[in-house]
Amino acid sequence: MKKYASIAEYMTNLPEMQKTVAQIMRDLLADAAPKAREKISYNMPAIEQNGKVVVYFDAGKDHLGFYPTADPIVAFADQLKEYKTSKGTIQLAYDQPLPAKLIREIVAFRVDQVTKG
Repeated sequence: MKKYASIAEYMTNLPEMQKTVAQIMRDLLADAAPKAREKISYNMPAIEQNGKVVVYFDAGKDHLGFYPTADPIVAFADQLKEYKTSKGTIQLAYDQPLPAKLIREIVAFRVDQVTKG
């Protein structure tokens, strides 16, 4: 598996559909957490603030994986009922629009966690 040095490098090799959705997510995260900085962590795109990762995402074959850690999965359980989730993951289907409002709320929740914790 190739090790990526930057999100731009990560994005270069994605198939067109995954690249488009990943770019929408990237832009959404930049807007939702303007003080955060992009990085590659665990070979996935991530944003960090105060030296702590806020969220990760990964363009899988069948869905975009959104990794906000475990706490938001519990805190937003009602809003996440229509998505496949696990302990720290939300699967976002490529054939559906990204839930921008929900992603923003989850990012705000995580920014609050990393800035207070």
